[in-house]
Amino acid sequence: MPHSPRPRTPHRSRRSTIRALAACAAAAAWPARAAPKVQLVVGGTSFRGTIGEQHWQAFAQRAVAAGAGEIGVKLLIHGELGAEENLVSGLRRGRVQVANLSALIASTVVPEMALVYMPYLFESRQESDYVIDTYLAREYAQLFARRGLELIVMYDLGFQQVWSRRKPILVPADARGVRFRVAASKSAELLGRALGADLIPLPFPDIIPSLQTGLIEAGENGVTLYSRTGTAPEAPHLTVTDHSLAMSMIVADKRWWDRLEPRHQKILRAAYPTAQQIRRDVCAEIEADYAQAPQLRFRVHRLAPAQRAQWVAALRPTHDELLRASGPEARRVYAGIQEARKAFAARNTGGAAASG
Repeated sequence: MPHSPRPRTPHRSRRSTIRALAACAAAAAWPARAAPKVQLVVGGTSFRGTIGEQHWQAFAQRAVAAGAGEIGVKLLIHGELGAEENLVSGLRRGRVQVANLSALIASTVVPEMALVYMPYLFESRQESDYVIDTYLAREYAQLFARRGLELIVMYDLGFQQVWSRRKPILVPADARGVRFRVAASKSAELLGRALGADLIPLPFPDIIPSLQTGLIEAGENGVTLYSRTGTAPEAPHLTVTDHSLAMSMIVADKRWWDRLEPRHQKILRAAYPTAQQIRRDVCAEIEADYAQAPQLRFRVHRLAPAQRAQWVAALRPTHDELLRASGPEARRVYAGIQEARKAFAARNTGGAAASG
């Protein structure tokens, strides 16, 4: 009768066991690195190669370094979470802790934010800087807090300009009947109607294919969005109307923010550039875009004073209707803006009041 084979000693299993025990001993001797006390997901829709992307990267580096292992940052800043509406939803649901919102989408949370898109609300860049720094940033911080968001910094991305495909739009009459792309906002709708344009509401990603098919012929954007995202070659005429500010803000879920230790709040607030630093960087980027217009394949058209006067006359009357559509405190905020403009004028001209 054949004998059953004698079981052999499982040398390999024994060696594996020894290695596992050694690993456990090493783990006991060297404790695993603890997870950061503060972990945040940052959501945004920045374009690659822009100053906005650089600001977020600097924010993450500064926060992690200053936190000395206590702060972990996950950047989802290139639209990985979808459109801006998704960022607002993520903040509300606690899936996103910090986000970059345009004033356009922020106005769905704080309707009074729509005021910053009023055409020719400001006479100059210096005036708008003063009003934002001395009044609007503080005012909007309070309005956001009531709606569950902590305002970290509010800043502008320069003025909006008008772009067109076949010929420049130099005066409002040139836009009459033109297929004009507008964002899904009351301010954009009022602007298009005041111009007598044929309004085509479209999300930003649809601009280029719509230009290529001829669905649209013109629209408005800030210089960087126009020049660095593919719009310029398809619509090579840029008219410098400077008609309204393109605003943006960094906000945090206030429930999450209020649970942070004060020292962590201080680190995170200081990690993002100040509004003043952002302005300098954005202005430099815009001036570089203008200087590189031929290489970026667009032509800059600057208005004569008489042409600008026509734009102001056509678009400023939209203020009243936008006020009625901009939230319960819109008139109070608007009045505060006018007072801040008067203060700016008094400081710079020895008492002359800003025009209404």
